[in-house]
Amino acid sequence: MCTSRKPARSRGFSLPELILLIVVMSIALTGILLVFNTAVVGSVNPVVNKQAIAIAESLMDEILLMPFNNPPVGGFGGAKIQANRAQFDDVSDYDTFATTGIFAIDGTAIAGLAAYSVSVTVVPTALSTVPSAASKLITVTVSGPGSGVVLRGYKLDY
Repeated sequence: MCTSRKPARSRGFSLPELILLIVVMSIALTGILLVFNTAVVGSVNPVVNKQAIAIAESLMDEILLMPFNNPPVGGFGGAKIQANRAQFDDVSDYDTFATTGIFAIDGTAIAGLAAYSVSVTVVPTALSTVPSAASKLITVTVSGPGSGVVLRGYKLDY
């Protein structure tokens, strides 16, 4: 009886196959890391944008709660700076107001928002059938790290 044995087959990868595998894996890993990096960098922007929107909305609410015209007694006539903001007594007092850093109305700096700046314009503007003498367009512009928001609203004399 003759037994013939098959030659042993080698198992594993040859050197060229290993080099090709390393090159392909390196390219794939680089692509995955680039996508991951882009996703991480892009995920910060919504937070910054949301903060800018919240700042603009807060200041717009503050302005819209003010009377349309100067009150009958008193009136603010000083510089339109952050230190005088608590004394603003009508919508027009906010015209040309600007500040770097975000502050509460009493002048207290809000931590973490020093990189933002705000500017406000108030312009008499006609709105549909309402004449410009009875309508003011308020524009609040907030600039932050990599983002900017412009919010517009009207205050009517009614």
